[in-house]
Amino acid sequence: MYEPTQLRTFLAVAQTLSFTQAARRLGLRQSTVSQHVRRLEEAAGRALFTRDTHSVELTEDGEAMLGFARTILAAHERAAAFFTGTRLRGRLRFGVSEDFVLTRLPEILESFRREHPEVDLELTVGLSGTLHEKLAAGRLDLVLAKRRGGDTHGRLVWQSTLTWIGAPALRLDPDRPVPLIVFPPPGITRARALEALEAHGRSWRIVCTSASLSGLIAAARAGLGVMAHTRGLVPPGLAPVPARAGLPELGGVDFVLLHGRPRGGAQEAADALAAAILAGGDRLHR
Repeated sequence: MYEPTQLRTFLAVAQTLSFTQAARRLGLRQSTVSQHVRRLEEAAGRALFTRDTHSVELTEDGEAMLGFARTILAAHERAAAFFTGTRLRGRLRFGVSEDFVLTRLPEILESFRREHPEVDLELTVGLSGTLHEKLAAGRLDLVLAKRRGGDTHGRLVWQSTLTWIGAPALRLDPDRPVPLIVFPPPGITRARALEALEAHGRSWRIVCTSASLSGLIAAARAGLGVMAHTRGLVPPGLAPVPARAGLPELGGVDFVLLHGRPRGGAQEAADALAAAILAGGDRLHR
């Protein structure tokens, strides 16, 4: 009743809330994406999206279809793997930004392990900038991380904005330098925070540096200062800094998948994990 191709297109639109972005992600024309969604809506007999010239939103039926689509596609993939008799093997060197480790990445890894139990994962968690460097040096096969400003490389998984966060009780003195909690170089959020403050003419001082996101969160919860972080991934115990604090906007951020040059079975394993991440992209930032 429901075509897998149409379901994959539906998930891409649901994750990006953009027919244009979904088309780019899937390598299709926008008209083809619209056609797939229309045919799926006809098959379901329900509208799955509300859309106008400015926005795309899931309807209640669209929200329900998310779960069904994932279940149908997972069953389809299991059946295909069973009857083709092929099993992926090898070691996959996967690098991932800490932002995702603290959210829903375990679900996707669990699903991948269930489908491909003979693939061994070598997981590297670190700063996005460091992961980019390791990928370029051939030390990683697949990376899920933030994309540097102005960079167009990588396959888009999720778009968000950066925001300033801190302890709810924290109050900033406008006459004193902004107390910053930051990753060490080459942290992408660190660079964005410093650039924004410099452009805004706001003085700052670094009160805490840590290569661990858990360390930064602990410092922020203790009220040491503020940190730049992805709006959709604000950790418990912290909150966006109110606009009255006068801190500059930090702009948007893209999370992308980047492939290295894996050999042998690692290439197929990297493709399979990338497909699992793209299929479950909306779960990464709940």
